[in-house]
Amino acid sequence: MDLFNYSRRETIEVNIGATPMGGSNPIRIQSMTNTATQDTKACVAQAKRIVDAGGEYVRLTAQGVKEAENLKNINAALRQDGYMVPLVADIHFNPKVADVAAQYVEKVRINPGNYVDSARTFKHLEYTDEEYAQELRKIHDRFVPFLHICKENHTAIRIGVNHGSLSDRIMSRYGDTPEGMVESCMEFLRICVQEHFTDVVISIKASNTVVMVKTVRLLATIMEQEGMKFPLHLGVTEAGDGEDGRIKSALGIGALLADGLGDTIRVSLSEAPEAEIPVARKLVDYIVQRHNHPYLPGADVPEFNYLSPTRRETTAVHNIGGDHLPVVIAARLNGTMDFRPPFMPDYVYTGRILPKALPEGMQGIVDADVWMQHSAEGAELSSIWPAFKGDQLPFLSSCGASLKFLFITYMGLNDEAIACLKYHPEVVLVSQSNHPNRLGEQRALTHQLMKEGLKNPIVFFEHYAESELENLQIKAAADMGALIFDGLCDGIFLFNQGEAINGQAVDTTAFGILQAGRVRTSKTEYISCPGCGRTLYNLESTIARIKAATSHLKGLKIGIMGCIVNGPGEMADADYGYVGAGRGKISLYKKKECIEKNIPEEEAVEKLIELIKNNGDYNRE
Repeated sequence: MDLFNYSRRETIEVNIGATPMGGSNPIRIQSMTNTATQDTKACVAQAKRIVDAGGEYVRLTAQGVKEAENLKNINAALRQDGYMVPLVADIHFNPKVADVAAQYVEKVRINPGNYVDSARTFKHLEYTDEEYAQELRKIHDRFVPFLHICKENHTAIRIGVNHGSLSDRIMSRYGDTPEGMVESCMEFLRICVQEHFTDVVISIKASNTVVMVKTVRLLATIMEQEGMKFPLHLGVTEAGDGEDGRIKSALGIGALLADGLGDTIRVSLSEAPEAEIPVARKLVDYIVQRHNHPYLPGADVPEFNYLSPTRRETTAVHNIGGDHLPVVIAARLNGTMDFRPPFMPDYVYTGRILPKALPEGMQGIVDADVWMQHSAEGAELSSIWPAFKGDQLPFLSSCGASLKFLFITYMGLNDEAIACLKYHPEVVLVSQSNHPNRLGEQRALTHQLMKEGLKNPIVFFEHYAESELENLQIKAAADMGALIFDGLCDGIFLFNQGEAINGQAVDTTAFGILQAGRVRTSKTEYISCPGCGRTLYNLESTIARIKAATSHLKGLKIGIMGCIVNGPGEMADADYGYVGAGRGKISLYKKKECIEKNIPEEEAVEKLIELIKNNGDYNRE
C-alpha cells in the first residue's frame, strides 16, 4: 500500500437492503439502538432519530428468539412511515436467534467468539489438533445452514470480532493477540468463500486503539493474501462519552480511514445513539476530502513495519525523544501563562515574546532571533529555547543552545537541511504541513529522516482554525492517529487560530490524543460501552456518577459495561470494572477477577469506590 497518498482500498459491493456498501459506494454511517428490542414503539422512534441525523444503517440487539421475532414488527413500522433504512440484528451466544433474525432484517451481525464456541471463561484450555479441528467442523456444520437462510432472504451478514469476546479455543492457540482476532474472523470468512456467499462485511474491534488499528491492518493484509475483498466496518468499542469518546474514536477509526481502509463506521459513544452520527459524518468527510490530492513522492524504508510498528529510534534531546514520553508543546502567543493541571504542557511557545516567568517544571520556546538577541544581552535563558524557521538554517550552527527547535516541512528537508542535521543532533524537528493530506506529508518526512540515518526527535505541529471544539478534537485526532500508531511521535504541538477555543481546551485535546493512543497517561481512563438493548442499568447517569467520584485518579482505568457480552473481555486491562449482571444488578471486578456479584444498582457506585479505596488506589494523583 501507499503510505503517503490517499486512496480507498478496493472492495466488492455488498447488498444491504437498498443501501449497498463497498465498491464505489460512499463510506456509510451507522449507529445502534439502546432501547429494549421488544419495545417496538421505542425502537422505531429511536431508529427514526438515527436516520434523521444521517444514519444509513440501524442495528438492534436480539438476545433471544422473542426479540428476533419482534424485528419483523419494527421493520414493518419503519417502512410504513417511509423509513427504508436497512436494519441489522446483533446476535451473541445463540445461533438459532440469528436464523430467525435473518428472515426479518437486511443484515445480521454474528460474533465468531460466541456463535458456536461457548462463552469465554478466561481459563486456559488445551486443545489437541484433532479437538481443534473438530471444533472447526462444528462451526462449519452450524454456520452453513445460516448462510442458506441468508441467501434465501437476501440477507447480508457481518462477521463481527470483538477483542473482549474471543473464545477460549482461539485464546488457547493464539493468545490475546491481533493474530488470534484475525484468525477468529478468517475461520468464518473461509466458509463464506467455500459456500460462494459474498454479501459479507467484516468488523474487528477493540477498546484499545493500538490493538484495534494493528488488527485491522493485519486483517486487510491477510484478506489480500487470500484474494478476499470484503468491505470493512470500523469502530472503537467502549470509547466512552464526551471528549474522550470523540478523540478515541477519531484517533483509531481515522488512522485506518486515512490509509483507505473502511467502508462503514460506527462511532460508539456512551450517549444517545443519534449523537454518534454527526461525529461519524465529520470524521468521514474530513478524511475523504483528501481524495485526488497532489501527489506526495514519499518512499517507505525497510526498517518500518506497517503491521507491527515499533517506536522510531531517536537521540534524546533533554526530555524529548529517546525513551521519553511524547511531549506536549502549547502556544501562548500573547505571553499569558493560563494553564490547568493536570494538563500542563512540557513547553510553551510564545513566539516573539520572551516570557517573564514560567510555571514550575515548564520550559519556554521563542523565535530564534529573539532568543539570540536576548542571549547576546546576557539575559537568563536556562529554561527557554530557540525555534528556527527553515530560512534561518544558516544561523543554526552559530547558536550555542543545547536544545533547538527547527520548524520544517517535507519539501524543506533538502540536502542543506540534511547535512546540517547530521552535525546537530541537539535539534528537535517540528514537522509542519499545509498539504491536503498532512498525514501523508508528515509520514514522508519521518521516513526520509530514517532513510538518511537521522535520529533527531520529531514533534508534529498540527494547526487548525476551528470555532467548535468537537471539530478540533476530531480533526486533530484523525491527523495524529497513524503517526502515533506508526511509532513516529516524540511530541505534539497543537495550535488553533482564533479565540473561540481557549488555550486550555487545546492543551486538554493534545493530552487526550496522546492518552487515546496509549503513549502518555494524564488522567483517569474510562472504558465505557455505548449501551444497547442488553444494557441492564442507566448507563449515562452511572458513568456521570462514577466520573464525578474518580476523575482525580490519574493513571487508573475503569471499565463501565452494560452487560457481560464484551464486559470482562474489553475491560481486561482495566484496573476496576462495573458490569451489568442482571436487571438492576451489578458485578464488580478487579482486573479480570469478579470480586462481588449481583449488587443492587443503587449501592454499586459506592461499592466500587469502596473497592478502589480498599486496594489503596483512591489517593492517586
